[in-house]
Amino acid sequence: MGLKDDLERYREIGEERRQDLAEFIQYGDLGSSRGDEVRIPIKIVDLPEFAYDQRDKGGVGQGEGAEPGDPVGQPQPQPGDDGDEDGEPGEEGGEHEYYEMDPEEFAEELDERLGLDLDPKGKKVIEEKEGDFTDITRTGPSSTLDFERLFKQGLKRKLAMDFDEDYVREALKVDGWGPATVFEWAREKNIVVSKAWIEDAYEDIPDDEKTTWASIEEMEANVEQTDTPQRIRREGVDEIPFRREDERYRYPEIVEEREKNVVVVNIRDVSGSMRQKKRELVERTFTPLDWYLQGKYDNAEFVYIAHDADAWEVDRDEFFGIRSGGGTRISSAYDLAAAVLEEQYPWSEWNRYVFAAGDSENSSNDTEEKVIPMMEQIPANLHAYVETQPSGNAINATHAEEVERSFRDSDNVAVAYVSSPEDVIDAIYEILSTEEEG
Repeated sequence: MGLKDDLERYREIGEERRQDLAEFIQYGDLGSSRGDEVRIPIKIVDLPEFAYDQRDKGGVGQGEGAEPGDPVGQPQPQPGDDGDEDGEPGEEGGEHEYYEMDPEEFAEELDERLGLDLDPKGKKVIEEKEGDFTDITRTGPSSTLDFERLFKQGLKRKLAMDFDEDYVREALKVDGWGPATVFEWAREKNIVVSKAWIEDAYEDIPDDEKTTWASIEEMEANVEQTDTPQRIRREGVDEIPFRREDERYRYPEIVEEREKNVVVVNIRDVSGSMRQKKRELVERTFTPLDWYLQGKYDNAEFVYIAHDADAWEVDRDEFFGIRSGGGTRISSAYDLAAAVLEEQYPWSEWNRYVFAAGDSENSSNDTEEKVIPMMEQIPANLHAYVETQPSGNAINATHAEEVERSFRDSDNVAVAYVSSPEDVIDAIYEILSTEEEG
């Protein structure tokens, strides 16, 4: 077993001992991961090492002034031994390493965990390439000639035109029959033979053989006709009557290679009412969604918008670490999102997801008069709102309910409620299953 096999085995052990994916999303340290790498804690897998008897510790080296072979001294009590300094159980956390996975593996495992299989849509055309040779043209380079088709056409013609020449020659030997009579007889017998061939064949028959048979009935009773398939099986095919009109050339289908690209707009409320527990629930819901969509699409870009009464664009680190303050006007974030999407991510080329989260508190009439119309006007694969209220709904926390009521018949709007980490997996499922059904 080589080093590569050892590393693979080490990874398998780590996968077995890592934290459960759902438990990690609900309670794990998501901040230790990056946007392109998910790090799930596992207990350290101890590697083999040499262990020395306590009495032999210190006897390997040679201290100053000591002679070789002199005792170095008795071992000192160690914490956790039967000495005076016993360690207290549970005082220190267990040591961890991390099982690392890329977003693609994370998306596969989350699909399996939730029973989903979201199929990303390709939008932006990145190239046109030749696909399978499914089209046929009458002209083309000789290398693309469809010889199989040509052969089949020629063989069909051979079968249609072929006849038993020996049988027809025997008819020409009937006493009193000439080419015209034999030609009429052949037509009645559905023998495909030209009059010119009959005339040429008649000329080649010696005169003394032209009276071999007294009647056509006598000839037919004594000569067996061989049909074309039997003759081909017995004698083979000397030639196939190919014609230029049978030639067809294979032509490749032109296939548009479409890139599965996506832009995800993450909106979060950072107003004064968004205390720490609410912020943590937003981060715990949005972070896995980012990883998931990054793993599903060829190219994923993210726009992060924070808002109180006003909205502004931030980077990822600031988005997931921002503190709260100020009033609330959710429509300001949708105004900014619409502007960014229109300018940088046209709907004809980009898949779009617009995710917003907050405690559902909003300024008076802003949801009904501005936010809902904006959600209707912004084309997207999916709009989602996540309400985070750890202590249950506040009296004025009505935004989620208004959105849900307004879009109850829509197949591209999801509303999820998260009051504790236990709700996060259900919220993610609600969002992603809405997109899958849509």
